[in-house]
Amino acid sequence: MKILKLETLHCDAGWRVNSFLKVTTDDGLVGWSEFMEGYGSRGLSAVIEKIGERIIGEDPRPIERITAFLYAATRQAPGGVNQQAIAAIENALVDIKAKALGVPVCELLGGPVRDRLELYWSHCGSYRVRYAERIKELAGVSPVRSLGDLEALGAEVARRGFKGLKTNVIRFDGERPFVHAPGFNQAPGYPELNINTAIIDAAVAQLSALKRGAGPSVGIHLDTNFNYKTEGYLRLGRALEPLELAWLELDTYDPAALAWIRQGIRVPIASLESLYGRRQYRPFFERQSVDVAIVDIAWNGILESLKIASMADAFEVNVAPHNFNGHLGSLMSAHFCAAIPNFRVMEIDIDDVLWKDEIVTRPPVIESGDLILPKAAGWGADVNEAFVRAHPPR
Repeated sequence: MKILKLETLHCDAGWRVNSFLKVTTDDGLVGWSEFMEGYGSRGLSAVIEKIGERIIGEDPRPIERITAFLYAATRQAPGGVNQQAIAAIENALVDIKAKALGVPVCELLGGPVRDRLELYWSHCGSYRVRYAERIKELAGVSPVRSLGDLEALGAEVARRGFKGLKTNVIRFDGERPFVHAPGFNQAPGYPELNINTAIIDAAVAQLSALKRGAGPSVGIHLDTNFNYKTEGYLRLGRALEPLELAWLELDTYDPAALAWIRQGIRVPIASLESLYGRRQYRPFFERQSVDVAIVDIAWNGILESLKIASMADAFEVNVAPHNFNGHLGSLMSAHFCAAIPNFRVMEIDIDDVLWKDEIVTRPPVIESGDLILPKAAGWGADVNEAFVRAHPPR
């Protein structure tokens, strides 16, 4: 078996683009992976295709040999877009190997520890605010325009059987509601990343509304990304302590600062989704910086993600996937979550475009807030190539 061709495909997904790598072998087997180009990784498709030229004609099955070769080939520019490109290739090759053996991917990883994966509803309310003008048309749901709408949304989460939800800081003190995200070039607050009483009060009011609606059985997670400095995260975390959050999620590249935040507040800390590879994760584990380590399978590759999870386990840390992808990305994360012993909970976007199910041949099955691990070979579904080609990005 030899690798014949690598090709990237892209599909309109409303407020974003779903991107896929298709690796074809000379005996007709096809491996798929999902990757994300629209959030800081512009040009990733070209990098995947350029790096992929190096493995045309190779046997796709010795995956560790291939990824070691590609890592060495990009050693002077590690991480970032290069690592995401290697990960996309690794994930597609894993799909090929599992299909060649006639087994689900998790069987290549030692077999499933569990076949039901607890989910939390990610970006809960965030998309309904950010895309309020089109969210009814794109996703068939109503926009969020008030704290009352958030309370109703919390009740919807509980009614649909989810045991957790995650949101971003939403403010209602402007001309219209907006997601507060200064860490991603969005005003107000960029580039200083200072926090103030208005931001803290908005977060407390927002999470209180969601908690009232969802009730005590739904865990509340808040994702603050790169939006503040160390002092700001400490102030916000202390203000949120009475709400007993499932976790406060934040991003920083400083392990000492993250450890200081964790020690300074009585709220569990989740972080590290923006890191690449064991080498970047190690100093955070050595400093006991997190309660939950977040790993992006699409960015790291599922085999490297498994090694990161094993390292986390040695430091008594549980792991959750970073998964705001389409259905194929969710299935990739699901096989990872099924195979590791130190699983915490799995992220998934529930608010999404009405045609999301048509992008893959077999959508994930969700029952009572759990994703059911598929038993078919490979990821358990392929990309619906005809649909994707008929719906290019707009």
